[in-house]
Amino acid sequence: MIVTVSRKGYFSAAHKLYNNCWSYEKNIEIFGKCAHFNYHGHNYEYIASITGKIDPETGFVFNLQKLKSILYDEIEKFFDHKNMNLDIEEFSSKNPTIENIVIFMWNKINKRISSNLDLKITLYETKNNFAEYDGK
Repeated sequence: MIVTVSRKGYFSAAHKLYNNCWSYEKNIEIFGKCAHFNYHGHNYEYIASITGKIDPETGFVFNLQKLKSILYDEIEKFFDHKNMNLDIEEFSSKNPTIENIVIFMWNKINKRISSNLDLKITLYETKNNFAEYDGK
């Protein structure tokens, strides 16, 4: 049987969406208030979902306590109360859009789980705006 288990997590972080090759006016036209010089923040919520076969010995697809620990180490400690543009090297030259952030998160978590499991990350930037990535 194939089952999906999920865990929610949270972090607060600031960012600015900006393309340095464009004028300030063009950045405002494309990114709106997200391009203002002084950055802005979000209370992000995410869901990490792991799909796979149930282990007959444990009854788990994946141990949720282990997932909790991985998410804390790889996501919450890494992102919480950071300015993504300034504090996270990977976003010093890459725009920290929700799309780029969710792919980055997936890559960090996927390294810590077995290759026979499928991972999907859903990242909410706001209540209504979210992105999903499953490695494809």
